[in-house]
Amino acid sequence: MSGPRSIAAASVLLLAVGGCAGLPPARGDAALDRADRLAREGAWAEAAGAYGEYLERFPGGEAAPRAAASRDTLTALLAARVELARLREEMARLRDDLARRDSDLVRVRQEAEKLRDDLERLKQIDMKLERRR
Repeated sequence: MSGPRSIAAASVLLLAVGGCAGLPPARGDAALDRADRLAREGAWAEAAGAYGEYLERFPGGEAAPRAAASRDTLTALLAARVELARLREEMARLRDDLARRDSDLVRVRQEAEKLRDDLERLKQIDMKLERRR
């Protein structure tokens, strides 16, 4: 079978094998690259999701430990941002409460001073009445 048919069959076989070699490997490099790009761009929630997708598709992949660490780090970062926002809101609420209490304290001090003055006047009046008797 060393005729034109053999050459054609060998050519088809080489094209088929060569064509497969040109395809990207199924290791998930593109998925991991996408997740890395999203993380670099600051799209952390999307990046964490992309790392999770990579791990679902390639749990035993060579880059799986790095992808898991990146996903876990981004998840922790996102949780910390949510907590930070909550703490900022709480701090703003506490500042408002403190400002109200400070204003109440000023008002109470003013009232106490007025009562001291009134008490002093009453003492003076009482002393005048005592002298008249």
